[in-house]
Amino acid sequence: MLSPRIPPENPPSLPRRLPAWIASARPETAEDAAFLAGAGLSALQLVLAQPGVPLALVRDRRALGAAEASVIRAGRPERAADLRDEVHLLRLGDQTGPAGAVFALWRQAVAKPISVGALHAVLPEIAPTDIATWLDAGQGAPVARACAVFEAVTAAHPRAEDAALILADAVLAQAMGNKMIMPLLGAHLTVRDLRKSGADLRGAGYAAVRKAAAETLMLSQDLRERAVKLMAITPKLRAKRTAAAVDLFLTRDAVSPSLALTGPEVRMSDRAARRLCDRLVELKVVRELSGRDTFRLYGL
Repeated sequence: MLSPRIPPENPPSLPRRLPAWIASARPETAEDAAFLAGAGLSALQLVLAQPGVPLALVRDRRALGAAEASVIRAGRPERAADLRDEVHLLRLGDQTGPAGAVFALWRQAVAKPISVGALHAVLPEIAPTDIATWLDAGQGAPVARACAVFEAVTAAHPRAEDAALILADAVLAQAMGNKMIMPLLGAHLTVRDLRKSGADLRGAGYAAVRKAAAETLMLSQDLRERAVKLMAITPKLRAKRTAAAVDLFLTRDAVSPSLALTGPEVRMSDRAARRLCDRLVELKVVRELSGRDTFRLYGL
């Protein structure tokens, strides 16, 4: 359901991007790298705590970034637009290809609060007892703990890098006091990074988290502004089921009018769904994401 509270048009001033001293600094020591990563995460936490940030949408879009990074590491040709098509144009009863399955995996991982049961449902190949052990990985700074868990998972399951990254991001989120996964490490560690261990892996983790924090902070501020505009015009729209449709735009990276808006969550007619999307684009509160004349996808 839509939040009844629309955020103020002029919220407290928070940065749209990381300060240059965090984003552009070149750390000379491991301690510098750890400090800068922590500063980036702290700034991101402040932005994510703002009223009106569409957190589910931010997580879903970051899941797309993590999935794209995964298929790049695997040497596959698909990119974000291809992944969107595979998942958001999927009809009931059809199955995604390998790349779409990776996006679906990350979307499932970020959709529910972190728990042993939720993670085992997403990663059935990992025993619940092992997940519980890794989630309770002990003391230490968030990035260091997450990197240690990544090493432990890949040691036990050498071919399960996506699972290891999901669990590492889960541990990172928990260490920061968050209940949901926000893909950070999974979106920015490279193939070369994943072959590292110990201090070298932690160094790669610090760099990846700092980059991810900068990217996610900007994304969150942008989506927050777009969400404010969308919710402000919603009462003026006359189409039936508009509130349910808007709720999808506030939680999903992309929406297909002919599939998502006509489905059980919204139940619009195909014609009404297309007209609503065209109207939202005309009002400049929603964008057409595919660049096509048919099989279009829309999102904030």
